[in-house]
Formats: sequence, C-alpha cells, structure tokens
Amino acid sequence: MKSIFAIIMLVAQFSLDEIILDIYRAAMEVGEVDYEQLQTDLYALHENPIDLNNTSEEELSQLVFLSPRQIDDILVYADKHPFESLYELRMINSLTDYEIRNLVPFVRVCAGAQDKTMYAREVFAHAQHEIIARVDARNIENFEGTDPMYVQTRYRFDYQRRVVFGAQLRRPAGMGAPALEYGAYLQLRDIGCLHTLVAGNFQASFGQGLVFAPVFRTGKSAYVQSVGQTTEGLRYYSSADGEGLHGVGATFRKQWSKSTRLDASILYSMKRANDSIWQHVIGANITVRHRRLQVELTAAEKIYSDSIRPYRDMGYNRHYFRGYSQAVIGASARYTYGWFDAFAELATTENYKRFEETSNSEAINAPHWGFGMLVGSRFYPADGVSLVALYRYYSPWFDNELGYAFSETSRPGDEHGGYLGIDVTRWRGWRVSAYADVFHFSGVKYGIPYGPSLGYDAMAEMQYHSVQSWWLALRLRAREKGGTATYSTRFQFDWTRGGWSLRTTADANLVPPSTKTNVVPYGVAVAQDIVYSFAQAPVSLKGRLQFFDARDWANRIYMYEQDVLYAFSVPAVYGLGGRAYLCLRWQIIPQLAVYFRVSETLYQAQWAAAHSRKQTRTDVHLLLRAKL
Repeated sequence: MKSIFAIIMLVAQFSLDEIILDIYRAAMEVGEVDYEQLQTDLYALHENPIDLNNTSEEELSQLVFLSPRQIDDILVYADKHPFESLYELRMINSLTDYEIRNLVPFVRVCAGAQDKTMYAREVFAHAQHEIIARVDARNIENFEGTDPMYVQTRYRFDYQRRVVFGAQLRRPAGMGAPALEYGAYLQLRDIGCLHTLVAGNFQASFGQGLVFAPVFRTGKSAYVQSVGQTTEGLRYYSSADGEGLHGVGATFRKQWSKSTRLDASILYSMKRANDSIWQHVIGANITVRHRRLQVELTAAEKIYSDSIRPYRDMGYNRHYFRGYSQAVIGASARYTYGWFDAFAELATTENYKRFEETSNSEAINAPHWGFGMLVGSRFYPADGVSLVALYRYYSPWFDNELGYAFSETSRPGDEHGGYLGIDVTRWRGWRVSAYADVFHFSGVKYGIPYGPSLGYDAMAEMQYHSVQSWWLALRLRAREKGGTATYSTRFQFDWTRGGWSLRTTADANLVPPSTKTNVVPYGVAVAQDIVYSFAQAPVSLKGRLQFFDARDWANRIYMYEQDVLYAFSVPAVYGLGGRAYLCLRWQIIPQLAVYFRVSETLYQAQWAAAHSRKQTRTDVHLLLRAKL
C-alpha cells in the first residue's frame, strides 16, 4: 500500500511550475500544442480545483496525463464512497505516486453536493481578475530594420471556471507581421439545461477529432495510455493567434443520472480563410451517453465567400479542398468496461476533383467524397499495465482543416497505418513506455517529394521517480519517413532538495546523409539547468547552460526552456555553439508578480559567417502579472 508519507513528500518537494513542466515534456511529442492555452487551463484548474466528489469524465479529461481507465476509476470510487481526503487517492490502484503528485494541485474534496445556483452579486464579488502586460525584445542584434519588439496585454475574469471572460491584444515582432492581433472570449457553464455557452474565440472537440479537433492534440507521445483521448465539447480559446473558431456555440444537456445524459451542441463561426476570403462554419453535435457507452453524431458545413484553391500545385496539395463549400459528417462511439476501452470514428468530407482545364483556364470540377476512419482499443490486463492498439485510414480525398486525429502528419489525409503501445507503471517508482507505428502514404506528402512511401516511428522510454529527491529518464527513438531515417536519444536526470533543483539533459540525433558530402551526420546537445527558490524571499531563479553541435539542419535539436508566464520556448538549435538563459520570478506582493528572462546564443564564427548570420542572438522578455 502506498504510504501517506510518500504522497506528502512528492507534493511538497515539487512546485506547480515543475509539475506543469513535466506535463509539457510529454506534450512536446505531440505535433501541435498551444502552450499558452495549455498553461492557461492548468493554472485555472489550480486556482479553482476540480471537486472529486462532484466531477465528470469531461472535466477530468482536461488533465491530459490521466488515462481513460484512471478517470473511470476515480469516478467509480467517488460514486461508491465519496472522498473524505485527497489521501484516499492512494486507494486507487491505477494511480501511481508520481501521477498522484501531478493530480493533487488540480483537485480538491468537498463534502456534499455543490449548489450550482449563481447569483450576480456572488459572481462579481468572488471572481478572480488577472491582468498581464508583456514586452519582448527578440533577436536584438539581427533585426536590421525590422521591429524586434513584441507587446502583449491580456485580461481574464474567472468565477469558479463557470463564468470566464478574457480579452487579449498583442503586437507581433518582425517584418511582415500583422500590425495588431486581438481576441476575446466568454464562457458560461452549468446554468440550468445550458451546459456550456461560448462566444468569441473558442474551440470544439467531438469524438476522435475528425470533424472538430481541440487545440491540444494527444498523439504519439510519452503518454502512451492517453492515445485516442480527447477533451469533449465546447471550450473557450485564450490565444489571439487566429486559430480555433470565432463566433458562438452552445451545448444543452438533459441528464437523467450520473451515467445517462443527452447533449446537443450547435455552433457558428466566421473568420478569414486568407486575406480576401471569409469562412463561415455551421456545426452541430448530438452525444448520447448511457452507462459505459457513448455515441456521437457530428456535422459541419463550411461556406466561403469565394472559391478556395491551393495557391499552387506542389504535388502534396493536389487533394486539398477546393471550392465554395464543404460538408463534413462524422459518427463516433466509445465503450468502456473495467479493463477494456474501445473507440472508433468514421467521417467523410466533400471535396472536388479536377477533371480538365478549359481553354480559358477555368477548372471543371465534380464533387468527390473523402473517407476517414480511426479504430482503437485499450486493454488493462493488470493494475499499472495498459496496452493500446490503433488503426487509421484516411483516403487521398479526405481533407478537413478543422479536424485532426491520430496521424503522422499535422493534416490527416492519404494515409493509413497501425499503432501499438504499452505503458507499465506496475513497479514502484518505475515507468516503462514504448510504441511502434507503421504508416503508408499512397502519394506525395508535405516534405516527402516522392510517393508512394512507407515509414515507421518507434519509441521506448524508461523512467524512475524516487520518492526522496531525484528522477531519471532514458528515451530511444527511431523514425523513417520519405526514405530518410532519424535516430535520437535523450537522457535526463533531475535532483531536487530544499530550494534547489538541478536538471541535466543530453540529446543526440543521427540522420545519415544520403547525397550530401562533408556533413556531420549527427547532432548533440547537453544542457544543465539550475533552479533555486529563496526560503526567506518570494524570489526564484532558473538558469541554463547549453552546448550544441548540430551542423546539419536535419539534425537540429529541440529542448524545452523555462520562460515567463504563459510563454514556453522550445527553440531548435543547430550549428556549433552555446546557449544560456536566466529566468527570474519575484512575487512583489500577493497581488503582483514580475517575470524576467534573458537568453543569449553564441555561434561559432566560421559557421555563422557561412550562413550569413550574426555570431550572437539575444532575447529579453519582461512580464507583469496582477491578480485581484
């Protein structure tokens, strides 16, 4: 049985920032992640934790490190005998000490049922206000006439995550960047039969994401047991980068019991598809859940103010959608029962096939439908052991920019493949994860000029988490795509005690050159992080020294870096040189904090001159955060 002392030690020795950083490490393996949105969600959950006795699968799925089996076990435990203390999490066999450590900052235990009645006086009296002001000076030495200044301000109003409003204004840096970007969002939850209302910037996610996909997309990552898991429903989107949907959406819920409900969602979005064309989206979803079975139907119609055509035929875009309107329809199902979890989604997209070009260069098109399918299952033969199997098929004509599902590329289409994964946390402190994925493209894909092609992606990772003060991990990965093989490895060691935390990371990539000569076929990078939090002052320092040698772009190395709040850096280093940064966080008063970061990259002179670059790059970030 897990000891209470072990849980206390795990939670006490790691700050919230360290826990979020661990979540980022695994999230980095996903193809596309909006770190600003992910960090906003995690901090919101920390400030308004989930009540384990009054929660749902939908709410717990926001914690991306939990598997569907773990979520189900938490709900079953709370239903049979409500939690009296967070220490009871140790009674759930599918949760390891390390996962409980990650879970504790985002959950709480409340006695009795929650009163969901909202009063305007309470909303404004007990809401939390956050104001952010941020200024960056980016690549100071190399701006050469372009403006290196990035400016951002944002405001957030949050009442128990039930009434959330936010607005953001930012000015990007660099030549060619838009003069100003802005966005706002509003979200209301649990008001009678109205389960969710969103307006402004929002995101939608249903099924496995073939019709509508979330911003955070769980793919091939260290979280093997979370493959095929998505966050359901409509949610606000805090970024102003133009992604997501822009309009209004609502979900109405009829619930007969904790395990039986009916959800009906509708949405409308209008945004620019490019500089001159507007995109209108009308969508709907029906979700029925009865006990362990969930069935969904989702449909969307996209209407454009002018015909959409790929800018130029590059081979890989020959099947991209073209036309004035596109219909997308999908059906999905999920069934869970103890040790078994099965999920599937089928979807079809309307496209247009070009038959010939007329004398006046106008295309003669006819409608053509693409087909997408994703089927998977998850088994739990023993506590702490999960096996995942997944098969996907996306026909060449399947193309939907609003959707995303498990895929080798960021735009599913013209692909089929199979995935097998295993995750073992049975042994105390040890975790072993591995997967193998084989995929096939029938034609040309982005970055792969020749087709058809067969590829694979395999990863094995071993972790050990000590209850006392240290953690280590070793990862091996091999990939081949488009005839190019890549081999990489990562070793990481963390040591924490008192206010000190040390992290050593070593990465190596190997991409054997094909037709190139005089190219070093490897890339290596070694980084040492030092973190110190003062016991007598609300100040913490985080620094890194890094050396890298990756003289071919194919062998570039990505490493996570600490940054100011709501920012997360994962720069690609290549060439020969070194990099260092220093982050400072000072909580001046409980309501006001300042974040500062300066980073410097130094390149070898000969390499820099050969590529017409400066020998140094300097970035400075400054952020002020006020909370009321």
